[in-house]
Amino acid sequence: MTASSRRSLFAFVAVVAIVGAIGLGSYLIADGRNAKGGGKGAAKGPPAVPVSVAVVARQTVPVRLNAIGNVEAYSTVAVKARVDGQIVEVNLRDGAPVRKGDVLFRIDPRPYEAALRQAEANALRDAAAREQAQSQARRYQELLDKNFISKEAFAQIRTNAATAEATAKASQAALENARLNLEYCTIRSPLDGFIGKVLLQAGNLVKANDVNPLVVINQVRPIYVNFAVPEQNLGEVRKRMSAGQLEVEVLPTDAAQQSPKGRLIFIDNAVDPSTGTIRMRAQFENRDAALWPGQFVNLSLRLYEQRDALVVPAQAVQTGPEGQYVYVVDKDMTADTRRITLQRTEGETAIVASGLAEDERVVTRGQLRLGPKVKVQIAKPGAS
Repeated sequence: MTASSRRSLFAFVAVVAIVGAIGLGSYLIADGRNAKGGGKGAAKGPPAVPVSVAVVARQTVPVRLNAIGNVEAYSTVAVKARVDGQIVEVNLRDGAPVRKGDVLFRIDPRPYEAALRQAEANALRDAAAREQAQSQARRYQELLDKNFISKEAFAQIRTNAATAEATAKASQAALENARLNLEYCTIRSPLDGFIGKVLLQAGNLVKANDVNPLVVINQVRPIYVNFAVPEQNLGEVRKRMSAGQLEVEVLPTDAAQQSPKGRLIFIDNAVDPSTGTIRMRAQFENRDAALWPGQFVNLSLRLYEQRDALVVPAQAVQTGPEGQYVYVVDKDMTADTRRITLQRTEGETAIVASGLAEDERVVTRGQLRLGPKVKVQIAKPGAS
């Protein structure tokens, strides 16, 4: 090895030694700092779990019975013709609203107009004959008083006057019937409601009181909703109904919609033995026609108000192998499980029977990351 090579090797070994010394010193300094800090990094536990909480409170909540109801029209009328004839005019369209008295159909009135004129003529003729017979009876009464005619002759005159009176009344009745038949040529709506499918159009022949109606009209203001509740609730419902009016509320499928409110008006007189339920009926004003005949709706029957009920948000309640429980946050920001008993759930509110006290804090969001004695951090409102 030459002198130049030896000098290069010596310089390389010196550099490696210096770098190693610097690394060792850095390691000893860092280790000393860790030892001086008491090993905080090594002893530090998992971070606190962010959660949302709600305070257990006392409120007044309604006691309700929930059921599925079927909407029924307040009145249903199958419109039929009362005279024979041909339809010459149709003044309605499928599904349109109508008012009481609106003209729906017109039947060709010409035959009935002719019959009316004939009935008027007959009535005038028979009225004149009646006047003649009555005048004759008065004259013969004077003759009888003077004994110028026999009683038998006067009896015949009086009989003729009575017959003329009866004939005139019959003609008058026929005249009124002819007027009615002419009036029946114009078919009007008997109520306020909505038209169904129009079954006959102009040009068709109709018969009086035919089997098939011309159209069906449903009245929807007000409207009925029929439903059933278990027979176990019958006593409570009757008790509350005798004390005052019970409110029935239809629960809309869209939260943005308003809930139609009505009142309970009918309880059936017998329990259905096949289902163990009792049928009931509620009436709704239905001014905006939100309820429609044949529709199925979810509804609730409000029985009474429960005061000072212990409530928590329903989303705070969890279900496990041993029943229902919640996570309660202690003062030291530790969450722990607490078994509870619920009376019932009212919408998004759970009514607690036992297991919680007023003003305790329960976790409403973030339960999936929790366990017994887990540190938590309460998230700010609106934080995700």
